[in-house]
Amino acid sequence: MDSRKIEALWTHLHALTVLAQQGSYTAAAQRLGVSKAAMSQRIAELEQAAGVPLVQRTTRSVRLTEAGQRLVDEMRPNFEQIAHSFAGVRDLAGVPRGLLRVTAPVAFARQQLVPRLADFLRAYPEVRIELDLSDRLRSLAMEGFDLAIRHTAAPPDTHVAWVLCPTRSVLAASRGYLRRRGTPDAPAALAAHDCLHYPRAQDTPTWHLERRAGRAGGSGSDGQRVTVPVSGPLAANNSEALRDAALAGLGIALLPDFSAQAALRAGKLVEVLPQWTPVGAFGERLYAIRPYASHVPRAVAAFVAWLRASLAEGFGADVGTRIGG
Repeated sequence: MDSRKIEALWTHLHALTVLAQQGSYTAAAQRLGVSKAAMSQRIAELEQAAGVPLVQRTTRSVRLTEAGQRLVDEMRPNFEQIAHSFAGVRDLAGVPRGLLRVTAPVAFARQQLVPRLADFLRAYPEVRIELDLSDRLRSLAMEGFDLAIRHTAAPPDTHVAWVLCPTRSVLAASRGYLRRRGTPDAPAALAAHDCLHYPRAQDTPTWHLERRAGRAGGSGSDGQRVTVPVSGPLAANNSEALRDAALAGLGIALLPDFSAQAALRAGKLVEVLPQWTPVGAFGERLYAIRPYASHVPRAVAAFVAWLRASLAEGFGADVGTRIGG
C-alpha cells in the first residue's frame, strides 16, 4: 500500500485506538464526536485495507483480534506523543488553560488545599482542576495525573519535585483529657497514656522523639532521641480522624502540623511535650511532584507557583498553647 493510501487511513487508525480504550462503539463515537454508524464504517474500511479482522464483535462487548491489538499497541505511543506535542504548542499561546488533574492526601486537601482553591481558580478562570483525594501513593504517569502533592521525606528521583514548605509533627491533646489523665512531663510518660496513632506494620506501635535544641520551641535538635512504645483506644490511617479523636478527649494524638494548626490556634488542642519533636512518622516537607517532562504546561507551572506562595509560611503549629516538658 502506498503512503497516500495509508495517510488517508490515519483518522481510521486513531478511531481504532479510541475504540480499544473505550471498549464500545457507542462510547468511542461519543469520544470522537461522530455517529456510531460512522465509527463502525471507519473500522470496516480499516479492516478492508488491512486484509485481516481487527475487531471481534459480540452482542455485549468489543474485543480486538491479535492483529488489532498489535496495531493499537504500536500506534498508541505515537498518538499520545502527537497529543502531547499539540498541547505543548497550544500552551505557548496565552494564559494558562485546560484541565489540571491533581492528587493530594485527604486530610491536607480537606483542611488546607480546598479552602485556598477559590483564589487560584478566580485568578486563572480558564483552568479547571480535577482533584483526587487519596492517601494512597498513585502512579502519576499511569493514572494520568499532572501533579501530586506529597508529604514525604524523599520524593522519587525519577520525578520533578518542588518544595512547597517545611512541616513538622506535633503531639496534641484536649484540655479535658489532660485534666483527667495528667500531663506527661517526659517522653517515657507517654507509655501510661492513651495514644492515638497511625497504624504501622510493627506489632507494638512506637513513637520516636528528638529533644529540641535550646529553649522550648527552638529549632533544630540537640541529638537526644528516644523511642517510646505506645497504645491507645484508636489507630487510624488519616490524620484528620486522629485530630477529631483528640478533640473528643480520647487521648494524645501524633499529628502533622497542617492537621493540628486550626485546633491549636483556637486553643481546642494544646501541644504536649513541646521540647520534643516527633520524627519519622510523617514527612518533613510538603512537595509538588510530577513526572519528568521537557515541557511543563502553563497551568501546572502557574499552580505550583501559586501553591508555593500560598503555603510559604507553613502551618504555624507553634501558635498555640504548650504543656509539658
